[in-house]
Order: sequence, then C-alpha cells, then structure tokens
Amino acid sequence: MTRTITLIEGDGIGPEVTAAVVRVLEAAGGDFEWERHSAGTTAMETHGVPLPAAVLDSIVRNKVALKGPVTTPVGGGFRSVNVELRKALDLFAALRPVRNLPNVPSRFQGVDLVVVRENTEGLYSGIEHEVVDGVVESLKVITRVASTRIARFAFDYARAHGRRRMTVVHKANIMKLSDGLFLECCRQVGSDYPDVELDDRIIDALCMQLVLRPEQYDVLILENLYGDIVSDLAAGLVGGLGVTPGANLGHELAVFEAVHGSAPDIAGRGIANPCALLQSGVLMMEHLGLREEAGRVRRALHAVLAGGTRTADLGGTASTSEFTDALVGEIESG
Repeated sequence: MTRTITLIEGDGIGPEVTAAVVRVLEAAGGDFEWERHSAGTTAMETHGVPLPAAVLDSIVRNKVALKGPVTTPVGGGFRSVNVELRKALDLFAALRPVRNLPNVPSRFQGVDLVVVRENTEGLYSGIEHEVVDGVVESLKVITRVASTRIARFAFDYARAHGRRRMTVVHKANIMKLSDGLFLECCRQVGSDYPDVELDDRIIDALCMQLVLRPEQYDVLILENLYGDIVSDLAAGLVGGLGVTPGANLGHELAVFEAVHGSAPDIAGRGIANPCALLQSGVLMMEHLGLREEAGRVRRALHAVLAGGTRTADLGGTASTSEFTDALVGEIESG
C-alpha cells in the first residue's frame, strides 16, 4: 500500500538530510509517495510567506508529514514555522524519545526517557503587549482542557509502550494557579492508570537531577515552555539534538521532524548528520504501522554507528552520502 506523505525539506541542511532519509526509508521497504513543499526562509523567497496555505492543506489531506529543519529568525522576522504548524493543525503533543545510540559520545549511558510536552498554550500562546514604553507583559495561559488532554496522551503512550513511571514537571510552589492546575489535571488523569506510577518534580530540581542521574526518569510530562527547555537538555545527555527524534501529534494529524537547527554555515558541504530526521522517520513508520520496516532502519543505524561510521559532528569522518550509503548497504545486506 502506497502512502502519501507531505515532505517539507526545510532550510539550510534540510534538503541534504531529507534526501538521505528518504533514500534510507525507501530502502527499508517504505512504499511512500512524497508530496514536496517548502516552508521557512525558502518559502518566503518563493511564496512571500513562511508557511503557505498549500503546506497546511497537504498535511490535512495526507494526515502525516516529515519535516526537515526550518530557520526561525531571532528577535525579528517571521514567527516560528514550527509554532505556527502546531497551532494551525492542533498538534497538541510534542513527543521526544531520548536514548543513547551506539558509539555516540555522551556524558551518560543507559539513558532511556521520553519527554511529553504540551504544545498549544502556556507562555508560548504568544499573548504579549506593551503596557507602557519599556514595559512588556506576556501572559501564561493554562487550561483544564489542554492539560487533561496532554495528560491523557502521556499516560496512553506510557501504557502502550510498557512505561511504568510518569513524572509531572511544574513550578506549582510559585505559580500556584497555573502550574497548580496542570499538576491537578495530571493527577486526576493518572488515577485512571494504576499500572503507571505517578510522581512530580519542581522544574529546577528536575534539571539538576537530570544532569546528575538521568537514568532515574522514565516519562516526563511538562507544559509548553518547560517542555521546550527540558527536551533540549535531555538531548544533550545522549549526544545532542543531532541524534534525537521529534514528533508533533494531534488526534488525526502528525508531523515528524528534526528538532535541530538548519545549520546554514555547513549547508551544501555534504557533511550534515541525518540521524535526527532518520529517527523521526522511524517514529513515522511506527505511527503508520510499519513496525517491521522501522525495525530495519533502527537496526541498520545501530549497526553502522557501532561499526564506526559516523559524521564529523559525532567524531567520525563520513560525509552525508557515505553515511547514507552505509545505512542502505546494511539494510540491503540484512
């Protein structure tokens, strides 16, 4: 069965890593038809807007998208394409599995945790205004509906994947109403899942404990801003954003993406690392029920890395194409 996937190549190194991942997924048996679209800087140059309506229409039609890294201007320019996608498509859950990969340098081993981030509200609602000159007010919005929805998603995910412990991350000792509501909703939902142990941590204490003993955590559930920060921190425990996948999920739609930047300084040099987007592609395959094909990609990635073939950012010498050739060769020989 051929599946049509919206493919957003992205900016900078996006087209390079996207081409590599498409090749590997197809080698593993993924029968995909790719509906290609641009977003971000590339779309601004060709369409005059960073997120053309055609991109959203494509995702709504196909239900699934694979997205390379997209540039977000700092301080000015257009708003984050990632944030706009989540809002426009109601992709309320960000999923970031964090695991060590073979032969990838990191400060810790044995890390295997999942960060679940609420994607639609909190400070990322973007409700800001200038009160008077030099004074800006930004509102943090937490609702029972969104908090309950993300909690239900997290507990369902934990149960489906054999996870046994959920930690709610908050600052309810200071933000008693907003974070207090988030914590309350998670506890209420958790009562329906007696097979998943529930506890909670204050955000600053969690960050300290993550960089001391990350192996003590299983699934973390966080509101939007905390989730953004902690998911990147957690990626740093296993080698960085270049080796961690990401997914943004709604009730019907799903966008799988590389969570790292577009790295324009190395674009076109043939040295980009496709691991993050490749692992996001594995998540996409599993989402589509292609578990056997996803397993082929995962086994090939582990074998290639264990064998010493790595891109420069991971301490190796392989180019993007050489790394991709090794992955495809491993799949075909397996």
